[in-house]
Amino acid sequence: MRPTDLDIERRHTTPILLISIGIVAVGLLLFVMNLCFGSVSIPMKEIWAAVFGGEESTYRAIVMDYRLPQAVTALLAGIGLSVSGLLMQTLFRNPLADPSLLGISSGSSLGVAMVVLLGTATGLSVNMLSLWSTFGVTVAAFVGAFAVLLFILALSSRLHSMVSLVLVGIMIAYIAGSVTDILKFFSQKEGLHSFVIWGMGSFSNVSKAQLPFFAIAVLVGSIGSFLLFKTLNLLLLGERYAENLGVNIRRSSILIILASGFLTALITAFCGPIAFLGLAVPHIARFLFKSSDHKLLIPATAFIGMDLALFCNLIARLPSFEGNLPINSVTALIGAPIVLWVIFHRQRFSQTQ
Repeated sequence: MRPTDLDIERRHTTPILLISIGIVAVGLLLFVMNLCFGSVSIPMKEIWAAVFGGEESTYRAIVMDYRLPQAVTALLAGIGLSVSGLLMQTLFRNPLADPSLLGISSGSSLGVAMVVLLGTATGLSVNMLSLWSTFGVTVAAFVGAFAVLLFILALSSRLHSMVSLVLVGIMIAYIAGSVTDILKFFSQKEGLHSFVIWGMGSFSNVSKAQLPFFAIAVLVGSIGSFLLFKTLNLLLLGERYAENLGVNIRRSSILIILASGFLTALITAFCGPIAFLGLAVPHIARFLFKSSDHKLLIPATAFIGMDLALFCNLIARLPSFEGNLPINSVTALIGAPIVLWVIFHRQRFSQTQ
């Protein structure tokens, strides 16, 4: 008796559903663990009382003022950067593409350098720049990143090749990096130290007051990215084929770059340049779900990115590290072996076919 199409579809849907439930369950567990563990371990009943109770206590202050905003920030940053990386890899059809490909992260770093390094180079002390260590640095990073994004969008209407656009992005990154290095040379030691710390990335920079705006902006950018899934699927077939099916290649490219660039600029401004999530997570999603359909891949990438970011944040805040381990070192240390395993597993699978 031959299986019907409905039977085949059910067999295909069941593993996807189980994997999806597992990813969400792991995310919930990691989120709770981020609230429980740190330099001070807090029992689960105290976490429950802190979140849902009204009594003021030391545990409540730690959870509500520090750990909860940090966990939510890690969750949102993981979603945004992972989705942004998936968009870049699809648009440029390059498995090594990531959110920093177009130089947006370098523009953000230049914005921060202009404030912190140039400020101390002109004689201002770090204490005088204490206001800029919070709100001002975030604004400067976002302005620098968004300026590069607007420049890339303006050039995309004139450049007819994606390869040329990538080269322009790389050149912008080199220029921004050169200007930043010059500012480092003339900066005072205090300013250089502050800039290096910002460049290591952190999920603890978003305050409770900033968190609602950050959350709404990341969710809007992620939802906007999901609405592009049909265009992304058609682009996988090739530009000529997609154009024959009615896709406006230039307009679609601009929308994809805008969605990816907005998420990258936003997260870099608030959290610093977080490395590797945007590169690694899309590969993990494709491996787990065995699909190239972006209607499935975008939410899958978002949830896997959430899990990986929460896990990296948990590792960085373990008591043995005293909460000072740079998040970038953790994301690279954990993400790189995962991608290597996926690559070798794919190669071994293709050889057996």
